Amino acid sequence: MTGLSRLVALMRRLRDPLTGCEWDRQQSFATIAPYTIEEAYEVADAIDRHDMDALAEELGDLQLQVVFHAQMAEEAGHFTLDDVLDRICDKLERRHPHIFGDAEHSPGWEAIKAAERQSRAHDSVLDGVAQALPALDRAAKLQKRAARTGFDWPDPSGARAKIDEELAELDAETDPEARQEELGDLLFAVVNFARHLNIDPEEALRQASGKFEGRFRAIEKAPGFTDLSLDEKEALWVAAKADQAASKA
Repeated sequence: MTGLSRLVALMRRLRDPLTGCEWDRQQSFATIAPYTIEEAYEVADAIDRHDMDALAEELGDLQLQVVFHAQMAEEAGHFTLDDVLDRICDKLERRHPHIFGDAEHSPGWEAIKAAERQSRAHDSVLDGVAQALPALDRAAKLQKRAARTGFDWPDPSGARAKIDEELAELDAETDPEARQEELGDLLFAVVNFARHLNIDPEEALRQASGKFEGRFRAIEKAPGFTDLSLDEKEALWVAAKADQAASKA
C-alpha cells in the first residue's frame, strides 16, 4: 500500500460512522478549515527555518488536510480524492501549454489565469480573491486586480500621499468604532504603497516581526527586566538593535 493509499484508508477508518474516532466523525469542512490554514503556515515556517525534518512532517500534516476534506466530500457525494487530483493535473497541463501542448512558448502566467477567469462567469474582476487570505495579502490582491482596470495611482507618490491623508483622518477621529475603520483605511493605504514599491507587505511585516522578536528576546533576559524603567528598557533595546545590525555586517 502506497503512502497516499494508506493515508486514505486511515482517514476512512477514522470517519467510519460505527467504529471510527468520535472527534473525526464530528468534523465538517468549516471546522477543519482553520487547521488547514494553520498547517499551511507551519509548512512555511519549517521552510523559513530551513528545517527539512520538520518540513517533511508538516507536509504530511498538510496532506492529511487534503485527504480529510476529500473524504468528507466523498461521503456527501460531492467529489472524491481522485477528482481533486485529476483537477490539479488538468490545471498543470493547461497552464503549461509549452510543456504539455503544442505551444512554442508560454503565454505567461497572468495571461493564462486571465483566460481562465474569462471562461468562468463572474460579476467583478475581484471575484476569486479568497476571504480567508491573510488581511495584508488579500488587500494587496484586491488592489492588484483593481489596478488591471486602470483604477490605480500612476506612481508611488499618490499612494504615499494617501497614507498621510488616512493618518490625519485617524488622528481627527475620537469614536472608537470610527477609529478602527480609519486604522483599517490606513493599513490598506500602506499595503497599496508597498505594492507600488514592489514590496510584499506580508513578507515585510513578517521580517519586522522577526526583528522585534529577536531584539525583545535579547533584552528580556536582563536581570529584573520587568521592573526596569522605560528609559532603561529603551537603552537595552538600542543596544540589542546595534548588536543585531553588527551580526549582519
